[in-house]
Amino acid sequence: MEWQELKEEQQLNHIKDLSSGEPVVIFKHSTRCSISSTALNRLERSWKPEEVNGIKPFYLDLISFRNISNKIEDVFKVRHESPQLLIIKNGNCVYHASHMGINYEEIKKQLSA
Repeated sequence: MEWQELKEEQQLNHIKDLSSGEPVVIFKHSTRCSISSTALNRLERSWKPEEVNGIKPFYLDLISFRNISNKIEDVFKVRHESPQLLIIKNGNCVYHASHMGINYEEIKKQLSA
């Protein structure tokens, strides 16, 4: 996967803007959590850019950038969990999943909806 790292709060405005043209994926990862590592690994092994129309996912290391995770919660009105995957369309979170509920087939379905 070609992750775009999420390191600054102002990137959330960019994500909102991008999401008006195509969906945006945000993956919030706790580098200290084995469940988060497992979910990330499963997603990376399954991800096929051609199946998701080349959508570029954003990656947030929430241990290093907890402030951004808090801002995501405020901006997109989704309670923080870790790991967590969000799909943003037209500036709003239209889908989110956490832990082992992060499923590539469901993400694909949501991205094409």
